[in-house]
Amino acid sequence: MAKLSPFHLAIPVLDLNESKKFYEKILGCSPGRFSEESADYNFFGHQLVIHLNPNHKNNLHHNEVDGKSVPIPHFGVVVPWDEFDKFSKKLEGNGVKFVIEPYTRFKNLPGEQKTLFFCDNSGNVLEFKSFKNMEMLFSTEL
Repeated sequence: MAKLSPFHLAIPVLDLNESKKFYEKILGCSPGRFSEESADYNFFGHQLVIHLNPNHKNNLHHNEVDGKSVPIPHFGVVVPWDEFDKFSKKLEGNGVKFVIEPYTRFKNLPGEQKTLFFCDNSGNVLEFKSFKNMEMLFSTEL
């Protein structure tokens, strides 16, 4: 698999200070530059910028996937298989309420993966997942 380049993602938040606490304390992201209207974060090796928008409204759509109602849009990171359970327990310990509880998809199949969904304090939906075999990340096989 080719080395991935970091992505840049800018998202709206309702309360910059509360969102800074969420991304720093709950997710453990390292802060970068900040102003009165935005803050940069090292989001698992990628650049996430939260921008103050006190009028932000989420108009989520849901698609059925594996019998689950998956919120759209969402973003997140693929974490190593051996770190997923520890990460999900950390979220639970920090009081995060899951939109979709951690579960395993495609168990015992080539595309076996663990996934979970939750919202930040502004209603932005995040998905964290892990592949048992990272070679399956872009595979068309299940």
